[in-house]
Parts: sequence; structure tokens; C-alpha cells
Amino acid sequence: MASGQASGAATVLRLVLGKRLQDLREAAGISFEEAARALDVTHATIRRMEKAQVGLKVPYVEKLLRIFGVTEQREIDAFLGLVREANQPGWWHRYRDVLPEWFTAFVSLEAEADQIRAYEPHYVPGLLQTEAYAATVLRAGMPHAPAAEIDRLVALRLARQELLTREKPPLLWVVMDETVLRRPIGRPDVMRAQISRLIEATASPRVRLQVMPFSAGPHPAMYGPFHLFRFPLPELSDVACAESLVGAAYFDQRDDVSGFREALDRMCAQAAPVHRTEAILSAIGKEI
Repeated sequence: MASGQASGAATVLRLVLGKRLQDLREAAGISFEEAARALDVTHATIRRMEKAQVGLKVPYVEKLLRIFGVTEQREIDAFLGLVREANQPGWWHRYRDVLPEWFTAFVSLEAEADQIRAYEPHYVPGLLQTEAYAATVLRAGMPHAPAAEIDRLVALRLARQELLTREKPPLLWVVMDETVLRRPIGRPDVMRAQISRLIEATASPRVRLQVMPFSAGPHPAMYGPFHLFRFPLPELSDVACAESLVGAAYFDQRDDVSGFREALDRMCAQAAPVHRTEAILSAIGKEI
């Protein structure tokens, strides 16, 4: 995945395989142009394969592996097996009727990360939303969508939350603006239930919630929400995702990602400490 706009529905495994192909090519001292000539494609195609911007074709990959000096058949077969796996649709494919292409990449990154950090200035993070809260937020954002589409999107959001209850869940560390908790979303009972859900989440050792109070004043991330994903795979660098009204931009270049990480670190220092979050939530819940 290149810095900038999302490059299609790139899965994490495709990103890993693309990086491995790049490493093999560079170790063999083969240029983009030389690899492209061997496949009778453009050098841009090789670049897109390495950046996971296109699907990986098994015959192409097999030929590249041999060109790059991989001669052991077991290694080739193992690599091609991963290619076939990478080309299989993820669990979220069953929601393709309502899932925007840019968000497919997000769900894949979310599912494979072992650490998810985020700043949320407007809403409770999707991974922690109740069904009623999610439905209310989605209806507000998509006022012209039919009820059936909203229902499907709510189902997708709840399905995403299953990663927090799997055997090895990621660390979810979120800084929420106080506005998130003060803005009424739906009826009072919807907000009370959502606050209760957040209080429950604070009991998990894999969930850290911090509240950025109004009194903290300006902070480095007042431009909008973003996520930062970290993976257990050495081939993958951290990936940042900044959301907008009509999509998202993804960044994996070191300098870009460092900017997001520094902003989060500064906010974590400014926000109320994790051990105070439950008390803050309880106090706000009593006011609703």
C-alpha cells in the first residue's frame, strides 16, 4: 500500500507477499524493467504487484520467483500457496453489497493488526459501539440510504467487533474527545447503554480508553479522526489511516506515520490517564 489514497482492496497478506517479492527482486539485483520484460508486462505492473495494488497471478509469481533465484520447489509451492490464500475473499466479502472499496482495506488492516491506536473526535469507535448507537450514527451519516442497507452496515460493524473477543485480540488504544461523550446520539437510553458498554470495555486488559477533556485546550490532532495499525509481521511497517467524508487516505511512509504516532503520544500525555476513564464515564453517564 503506497502513501496516499487507498489502493483498492489490498489485504494484509497481499501486502506481505508484495514486500517479499520486492526483497527477492532487489536481492537478485533485478530492475523493474527486467522483471517486466520477463513477464511481458509493463514495469508499472511489477510496481503495483509489490505494493499490493493489484491481485497476484499465480503464473506471474511463479515465474518471478524463478527469475529471482528461488530454485527450491518446496519454497516455490509454499509461496504460491500463500498467493492463492491472499486471493481468497476475507470474511467481510459477504458484506460487499454495502462495503465501500476504500473501507475494505481498513477492515483487512484492522483484522490483522496486533495494535490499533486511534483518535476519535466525533463518535465512539466502531469496535466499541452498541447496536443502537451504530444504527443511529449510520442513519445520520447516510440519511437517504434504505433501512435494509443501514441494517447490513450495522451487522458489518458488529461482526468487526468479534476480533476483540478472539483468542489473541489486538491492543485497542483510543483517545476520545470529550465531545464524543457529550454529544447526544439518539435517545438518552441509547447514550446510557453506550456509556455502559465503554465502562465494560475498560475492564479488558486489551482495551485502553482515554478521554481528552475540553479543559486540555488545543492538541496536535484537531484536524480529524485517524487510526494507526501495527502488525506482528516484520515485512509490514505501521499504517496510518485518516478518514474523510467520502473515503480515507492510507500512509505507510516512515515520516508520515511518525507524524501520526507523535500526535497520539502527545495526546495520550494530555488526556486523562487510563485509570481515570471509568470514573469519567460513570460521571457523564449519570448526567444523561
